[in-house]
Amino acid sequence: MKFLIVDAFAEETFGGNPAGVVIIPEGGDFPSEETMVKTAAELRYSETAFVKKLGPGEFNLRYFTPTTEVDLCGHATVAGFYVLMKMGLIGEGDICVNHTMAGDIRVAVDNGLVMMDMASPQLIKKIEGILELDQLYDVMGSEYDQTLSPLPAIVSTGLPDIMMPVKTKAELDALKPDMAALSKLSEKYKVTGVHAFTLDGGIFARNFAPLYGIDEEAATGTSNGALTYYLYINRAIEAPTQLRIIQGEAMGRPSLINTYILEDATRETPIIKVGGKAAILAEGEIHI
Repeated sequence: MKFLIVDAFAEETFGGNPAGVVIIPEGGDFPSEETMVKTAAELRYSETAFVKKLGPGEFNLRYFTPTTEVDLCGHATVAGFYVLMKMGLIGEGDICVNHTMAGDIRVAVDNGLVMMDMASPQLIKKIEGILELDQLYDVMGSEYDQTLSPLPAIVSTGLPDIMMPVKTKAELDALKPDMAALSKLSEKYKVTGVHAFTLDGGIFARNFAPLYGIDEEAATGTSNGALTYYLYINRAIEAPTQLRIIQGEAMGRPSLINTYILEDATRETPIIKVGGKAAILAEGEIHI
């Protein structure tokens, strides 16, 4: 099987969020789950996408961390479809369907930019009890400010994350979570992790998911899709609008995530698209 290392949400290598991409040979099937977990662990990236072509413009991507399978991964989707474009399996302007465990996702490729529809956004739970708020900010190495508004909430556009606002960029940069405690908190809330952000001078974010073996990620598509919906339901933005979110600076891997939100009269919730560019760092063969 062919594998590639791709920096997603970046225009050149050594930026963005690296992902593994494994291309299943045409006509072949996915390896066993055990093999895919071991492959992801061997590649040592936060997620590896296994890509299977089902037909013209139709693909099935499965996503593995070094420890488990997850339903959806935004940056690995960007990486996977960028590779498909570079391999000539899809072309500029194509609109594809990606069958995932989180549902069918439409992916469009244009001018080297991969943009994907997120799963229907959901507000799962507001975190508003003072004990819950104190616990969350304490675990994240910060302190809850009672003047903060809006409050944290669990939001999903494919994977549930806690959206955790902080007032200043300095406070965001200073976060030092207790990873063991954050893993337990993530289990308690049944979330992937915490997506901390600030609107101080732009939109800046940091993402922590130690429960899934990821202390911090440089760019997260699903989390920033959820952040876009969180800002929309809290009336910080209107639709339609496009956002540019900066993530990964604390890791020395600045990433640019593009999101777009628009209302649709046929749906109860808005359509949210997330995407970016990518760069291929390396490629080779996996002998299994």
